[in-house]
Amino acid sequence: MDDFKSIVSYKLDEYGHVKVKLAEVLHAKNISKNRLHTLTGIKNDTIDRYCKSKNIVRVDLDFIAKVCCVLDCKIEDLLEYQKPEK
Repeated sequence: MDDFKSIVSYKLDEYGHVKVKLAEVLHAKNISKNRLHTLTGIKNDTIDRYCKSKNIVRVDLDFIAKVCCVLDCKIEDLLEYQKPEK
């Protein structure tokens, strides 16, 4: 058949997760969350959620595009798929 596996019945820890690395990128570029807010117009609470990687159910592509533009970075600098621990 094919080499793909179905994950329909998997639980969260069985298929991994996406790590949001915004806080790391801001730290590396020496830019504060408040400065990012000023440069992008994104609400502080939204930036804070992404920095803490909490309550993010769906990634806002407009948010990611604005951050990438302002920080001159790539999507993979902000988001990383992490395979499940075995």
